Amino acid sequence: MVHVLAVTAPFFALVLIGWWAARRGVVPAAAVPGLNGFVLFFALPCMLMRFGMATPLERLLDPWVLAVYALAMGPVVALALWALRRRGWPRADAAFGALVAAFPNSGFMGVPLLVALLGPQAAGPVICTLLVDFFLTSSLCLALARAPGAGEGRGAAAWAAFKAAAGNPLPWAIAVGALLRATGTRLPGPLDATVQLLGDAASPVALFTIGVVLWTTAGTGAGVSNGRRTDALPAAALKLALHPALVLGLGLAARAAGAPLSGFALMVLVLTAALPSASNVSLLAQARGADIGRVARIIMASTVAAFASFSAWAWAFGVGR
Repeated sequence: MVHVLAVTAPFFALVLIGWWAARRGVVPAAAVPGLNGFVLFFALPCMLMRFGMATPLERLLDPWVLAVYALAMGPVVALALWALRRRGWPRADAAFGALVAAFPNSGFMGVPLLVALLGPQAAGPVICTLLVDFFLTSSLCLALARAPGAGEGRGAAAWAAFKAAAGNPLPWAIAVGALLRATGTRLPGPLDATVQLLGDAASPVALFTIGVVLWTTAGTGAGVSNGRRTDALPAAALKLALHPALVLGLGLAARAAGAPLSGFALMVLVLTAALPSASNVSLLAQARGADIGRVARIIMASTVAAFASFSAWAWAFGVGR
């Protein structure tokens, strides 16, 4: 456990520093779009492109990893949507609540944290989960967020959501890295050094940005309607407890049935599912007119609790023993 905490504590400490900086006014709320823009369009794509260049294609698109993770997502989304609707959340708010219950912070936090904890070989399974969440989880929840009878069917809404996910630069960065590896192409020296510098900046800036986003949304109570603070707890519990447990159960069942899913890949999948909710979903919710405060409270609750719960999951797998 000491080894696990030695790795996880600095990552969560950077989130706390960002939260403190925003709370003290050192980083104003107006800086959030700039920070997110730097991470999303420059630093994180460079980091993922480098992992794509270093990871064999069969690990980036492992069908069993994709299948286990995708199958676990459905029950989490359904249960979160049901629980939040029963608490009186409007359809759009509940759909985004379901999204943060099933979408871990695998881009901003998961890739660097799990690589630091388990080694570079962890990048492949995490990238598989990113692809599922970008194209399947987010598309499903965005389609659910659209009010029925708005002049388009569910299929059209799902297709529109899928096209929006395809506009995310992160999957394309992974694809470029995989293409460079497949063709044996090496970046010229100065360009390679630039990509490395931007990629190295991704982890600290992304974690700091998570903290800033948490304060400017959940911390300030911005955009909160009449929902109770405890409304966030069921979705946060689904994220940190049920989601990884479902992944573990489905993975063990697949292995028992003879699926070529390695124990290491399953461990990475479970730890990815045990990550806190993706912080950038609050910005997506705001852009779609949902209650950003409700969604941000789930992200805040899962991020605070994940320091203990994620470390416990890692310790249960024997990491660092």
